[in-house]
Amino acid sequence: MIGWLVVNEFLHSNKFNEIHQWLSDAGMRQGINLVLKTNGELLIDLPGNKLKEDVDFVLFWDKDVRLAKHLEQLGYPVFNSSNAIEICDDKSLTHLTLMNENIKMPRTIIAPKTFDNIGYTNLEFAKEAGERLGYPLLLKECFGSFGQQVYLINDLEELENKIEALGTRPILFQEFISSSFGRDVRIQVVGSKVVASMYRHSDNGDFRANLSIGGKMEMYIPTEEQSRLAIGCCEIIGLDFAGVDILFGNDDEPIICEVNSNAHFKNIFDCTGINVADEIIAYIKNKLNVDYM
Repeated sequence: MIGWLVVNEFLHSNKFNEIHQWLSDAGMRQGINLVLKTNGELLIDLPGNKLKEDVDFVLFWDKDVRLAKHLEQLGYPVFNSSNAIEICDDKSLTHLTLMNENIKMPRTIIAPKTFDNIGYTNLEFAKEAGERLGYPLLLKECFGSFGQQVYLINDLEELENKIEALGTRPILFQEFISSSFGRDVRIQVVGSKVVASMYRHSDNGDFRANLSIGGKMEMYIPTEEQSRLAIGCCEIIGLDFAGVDILFGNDDEPIICEVNSNAHFKNIFDCTGINVADEIIAYIKNKLNVDYM
């Protein structure tokens, strides 16, 4: 069996290269030749583009949604699907997708769209968001990873200054769940099954628990309610696999934070000894045998 592992042409770091190697190695262990391809190699050439190579599936480890859609149009089974990746990549779409599905989430206000050559000519919407949510609140860029584009805002002046600094980037405002200050749970789901999880916490006073900004990790067995929430989000979005981040509400009620379609899993391996790459490849093999062969 041959598959493509599609990655981004322009992202080069040890963190990403390591994940790509782990996925390739997992494929080899299970009899799959996983060939690395970049979105720079697989150019979308419309309308009649037909890729010459015959592969059984595509493991899409990138966020180039247009390429993922094109590969689907050409008949390739793509994991995760372009639609699922698109929903997860944009935090506003994630919450819009989950809002009517009985999923507990922080109250979220999506900022109105503006344009690069116009910007935000008034900030009345920000004042309104602050009045509705109260302070402190979170300002999140709709596109961001590793906790880097999330900001804790304490008052209107700080909110307006941050919006002006971000320019026209898509943003949202969110209720701050103070009971989860500096702590959350990462649950790795593959094929509607929890395969690994860890508790993350910050010891440096940061409200975020992301390991990439100094958080610590511990082995963790999720509650049944946390597992149901994580699996439910993946099924609603249509994900084959994902890393789901869950906050602690009052009395530790689970509240969804984010759903990551291309979640890095090296840390969860270091914490638990579970290789999520093996779980992903095994799931794809089973899915192909059931649905496509």
